[in-house]
Amino acid sequence: MYPISAADSVSLAVQRTKEFLFQPFRWGTYLKLGLVAIITEGIGSNLHSSKRATPSVGHGPMTYPQFNIPPVWIAAAVAAVLVVIVLSIVVFYLVTRLRFAFFHCLIHNTSEIGPGWRLYRTQAARFFGLNLVVAFSYVLLFGLAMFPFMTGFIRVVRETPPGSQPDLWKFLPLILPLIPIILLIALIAFVLEVILRDFILPHYALEDATVSEAWQEVWEQIKAEKKQFAVYALLRLILPISATIGLFIVFLLPGLMLAGSLAAVEYAIHSAFANLTGVAALPGILLEAFFGVLAFAFALFVGVCLGGPLSTGLREYALIFYGGRYQALGNILYPPPAAIAPEVP
Repeated sequence: MYPISAADSVSLAVQRTKEFLFQPFRWGTYLKLGLVAIITEGIGSNLHSSKRATPSVGHGPMTYPQFNIPPVWIAAAVAAVLVVIVLSIVVFYLVTRLRFAFFHCLIHNTSEIGPGWRLYRTQAARFFGLNLVVAFSYVLLFGLAMFPFMTGFIRVVRETPPGSQPDLWKFLPLILPLIPIILLIALIAFVLEVILRDFILPHYALEDATVSEAWQEVWEQIKAEKKQFAVYALLRLILPISATIGLFIVFLLPGLMLAGSLAAVEYAIHSAFANLTGVAALPGILLEAFFGVLAFAFALFVGVCLGGPLSTGLREYALIFYGGRYQALGNILYPPPAAIAPEVP
């Protein structure tokens, strides 16, 4: 497979997406692959965390009450936080496994998730560990960048006289320089995600490469084609945003009409059973619950139908662009023609 420019890769990605999802078209397969695409593209990214304290603003004087929290409550809160962290890590690991399985589906044009799930178990576990290290480093960087500003916010609050509200204008000199730093941190997160998911992952899957081996190959390609990789990163950012905005505009009016109809049905049911109590009100509760579940299922269905092709196309775009620069991947996407045997005289 020869190298394809970042711009030309878009049309090929659209073509491969249509072949993968619609040729042949089966509703069950389409919904399954669409849901997997949304999960792998929208969930399980590098673990980022941020803490934001929102001061309480009221009409009365600001007070700082002393809390007397029982030790049992503190222990329960700590345990709950630990459970959430463990569950988040488990979900992240499962999504990483699913991401490798979907990679297998796309490069081999198959709808079976199981083979890729089993085949890349070791590689997915190693890639998961790499993502945890990157995530921890990113959170540490974010904390170090935010620390000077947080101390400034705390200082402004502490300098506020008792019984009065903090002067919001004093926060402005702290917020303005914070904006470019947040944008820079967001850009770093995007670049890390593109490098890991679009370039490093194929080397892990196809070669079982180490992080140093994979990064060395990726870096050599980036140095050789800086302009193309820059254009790719720009399109990788712009294309999904533009497509999402376009879908939102197209389906805004039908969505509002459907939501209004559903709200009218829910209101009619609620009004009809509002004055009933006990067993007589049970049918109304069940009807409201039924239409609520129906609305959720329909919203999920529409989300998969619209988001599935978008997420699949984004992954196809990454594969086609990098496949032209990574021979092992390109030969799977577009197998080279078999050598023609010479004619025997």
